[in-house]
Amino acid sequence: MRKSLLSILILIGIFACNSKPKETISKQNIVENKKPNIVIFYVDDLGYGDLSSYGATQVATPHVDKLANNGIKFTDAHSGASTCTPSRYSLLTGQYAFRNNAAILPGDAPLLIDTNLATLPKMLQSAGYTTAVVGKWHLGLGNGNIDWNKEVKPGPLEIGFDYSFLLPSTGDRVPTAFLENHNIINLDMNDPLLVSYKKPFQGVKTGITNPELLRQAADKQHSEAIVNGVSRIGNQKGGKSAMWVDEEFPFVFTEKATQFIDKNKDKPFFLFFSFHDIHVPRLPNKQFQGKTSMGPRGDAIVQMDWMTGQIIQKLEALGLDKNTLVIFTSDNGPVLNDGYEDDAVEKLGNHKPAGIFRGGKYSSFEAGTRVPMITYWPGTIKAGESNALISQIDYFASLAKLVSGKIAKGDAFDSENHLPAILNAKMPARTMLLEEGFTLAIRNKNYKYIAPILPSQVFPTWIANKKVEGGVSKTPQLFDLSNDLEEQNDIAAKNKNLVAKFQSQIDSIVAIGSK
Repeated sequence: MRKSLLSILILIGIFACNSKPKETISKQNIVENKKPNIVIFYVDDLGYGDLSSYGATQVATPHVDKLANNGIKFTDAHSGASTCTPSRYSLLTGQYAFRNNAAILPGDAPLLIDTNLATLPKMLQSAGYTTAVVGKWHLGLGNGNIDWNKEVKPGPLEIGFDYSFLLPSTGDRVPTAFLENHNIINLDMNDPLLVSYKKPFQGVKTGITNPELLRQAADKQHSEAIVNGVSRIGNQKGGKSAMWVDEEFPFVFTEKATQFIDKNKDKPFFLFFSFHDIHVPRLPNKQFQGKTSMGPRGDAIVQMDWMTGQIIQKLEALGLDKNTLVIFTSDNGPVLNDGYEDDAVEKLGNHKPAGIFRGGKYSSFEAGTRVPMITYWPGTIKAGESNALISQIDYFASLAKLVSGKIAKGDAFDSENHLPAILNAKMPARTMLLEEGFTLAIRNKNYKYIAPILPSQVFPTWIANKKVEGGVSKTPQLFDLSNDLEEQNDIAAKNKNLVAKFQSQIDSIVAIGSK
């Protein structure tokens, strides 16, 4: 009897010892095989030199610096274009924006991305991700005749996002109301929202008719509808209960983002967090006013940094940070006076928004598209600095590789898989990259070639008025960045063979989409 009982106890012990490790291994495998969450922080108009981790001394960005110091800081990363709408289009479609004639859109423009086109969020959806975009949109909405008092579609939900909370266009364009999924929020149907980009509404005060009502003086383009004491581009009437307050942006957008993370913490998610900051009008919350000596633009950088920190802290609080790939970057280079008198020029001091690079937003010089880029993934990415040449257009193919997503033949054909470079500072990426400005340019290793504009083309005066070097010329320009990062020495005239070679490469890239 004792022997039988002893035998039973031994068997139970053996079973217990053998079964427990199996359960533990199973749980570990589930964690290890779980697809990582993906968060893209997409800042607006942030220049290469606007972060303390990239050399700024007149503004501190500790939350972003934490990502840079513990992740990969890229020194030769590029947005798809030197303006916002084309850059966003390229990132989300994996195609150069010129293929769809993408340009800066008015606030009532139809959806720019064809709903049948492959997109980054669609690819991630098919790989099992829940997707969201929070913040600035500026890719058009609807079919060209929007009634803002009804469902507004097609939009983000029709191109792969499960949830959206938007500035429908930009902070300086009407309508100045939040759009959640298909509807303007807080709208009173007894006070319908009307928008016009053709003419002002009779009896409605504008920045032109009543400049005394403005908190910031504005140029003619930005002197139409007045909201929150600031005039905007476009005319607007009604919808009073739905109007946003610019100073509330950091809390509204951060809350929507963290709510999405909370709701989807148990499954893979993709969050495209698209900042309004540091775009104009720059109206930072009182909490951030006066934090720098550079006025609203500097304070908006501090506000952006705080928002980044809030979302990272949410990931950490939920234990998601070690299973989340974070990409931090900007949609184009910097600009100071972009339509409003907010002391961005007067209070600049010694700050260099573009770092050592020439140009800025709107420009074909390097500062137009060379922007900060940081990848951060605790436990997976080792800290380091990368000089890999990489573009936001490559996120599509790279993230598809990460999540085992599928890209059909003919989709995202400008995007290249550079996941190794995104995860390892020692890995190379591109050898050649197209840059979009008012004209096309190409980077080929250390060379930068800017194609001439056509004889019939004229550089827009409204860009020249912003005191940004456009980088355009009626003759070819060529620079050797290995000894001339500032693009001061044009060597095109002495290197006609290289000029012909690089122009041919641009022509070949352009021709791909026309076949």
